[in-house]
Amino acid sequence: MTEQKDEWVSLRQAADLLGVHPATVRNWADAGSIPTRRTAGGHRRFRKSDLIQYAEKHGELQPIEVQVILQNALGQARMQVGGGTLAAQTWYAAMSDDAREQMRVKGRAVLEALRAYLAQGAPDDRLTDAIRLGQDYAAILEGEHLSLPQAVRGFLYFSDFVSNAILTWTEIAAPRNPNEWAVLMRHVNTFINTMLLSIIEFYEAK
Repeated sequence: MTEQKDEWVSLRQAADLLGVHPATVRNWADAGSIPTRRTAGGHRRFRKSDLIQYAEKHGELQPIEVQVILQNALGQARMQVGGGTLAAQTWYAAMSDDAREQMRVKGRAVLEALRAYLAQGAPDDRLTDAIRLGQDYAAILEGEHLSLPQAVRGFLYFSDFVSNAILTWTEIAAPRNPNEWAVLMRHVNTFINTMLLSIIEFYEAK
């Protein structure tokens, strides 16, 4: 754990970790807000523990767990779309290019809705977003003539990225209290399961 938190990362990696543009991190470093060092080639390097500490102290950022988890999940999705195992999935192969683009846009909307849900303390009234997004997701795939099992497989394929991102983050930063990760995972599962039930109900209503 200590070794991972003391790891030095590049400007781009620091920006991904904080969920901001690299230029923003560069400005913070120039202002002395975040410690940095230079490589022999003149490139900036940042220590993960310094980035974590900075993010936790500044209110203009979302909780660092939420930032990193969703950034990580989005990155995983992009890698799969860009040539990972996604092409081998039968449900993905059955989709048109237009539907795939719609799903990429919808995926970003899902992550933003999940971010808002978690940042606000996971209130029940924000689950209406999960219901609506589930219906939108189902409508796209049903319009492509995908079966309910195919739609569910596709949804679970991408929702796993969020769960994996939580596990990745637990290896980097220790929780602030013993129940922190359990509570976070429970909130994420509530949102995801609400979306999944909405997808199933949409198909059953047809």
